[in-house]
Amino acid sequence: VQLQAFGGGLVQAGGSLRLSCAASGPTFSVYAMGWFRQAPGREREFVAVISRSGGSTSYADSVKGRFTISRDNAKNTVYLQMDSLKPEDTGVYYCAADQFGFSRSAKKYDYWGQGTQVTVSS
Repeated sequence: VQLQAFGGGLVQAGGSLRLSCAASGPTFSVYAMGWFRQAPGREREFVAVISRSGGSTSYADSVKGRFTISRDNAKNTVYLQMDSLKPEDTGVYYCAADQFGFSRSAKKYDYWGQGTQVTVSS
């Protein structure tokens, strides 16, 4: 499966952005989908994951209550709604597909998108 993330940009602290990740291929619904982010000089970190059906989600503590992950299997797309953004949310955001699990570990993911830059100014 090929993934393409988009929707990033520059926003002031307290603002919102909605990221989208479009997947190619007919098997999107067999993958759990995750969002990760990487700030300059830091390791890639888990943000959120959603199960194949969309019935289960999990979030990093740092974004819980502010970010919402969702998916539309009919459109082969996963979303990340980001509200109450903070400067520490700045980074490149990646979507990824996990065929066998529902993981917070980047090592478990099989396919990655190219990333979209999110910059939150103070």
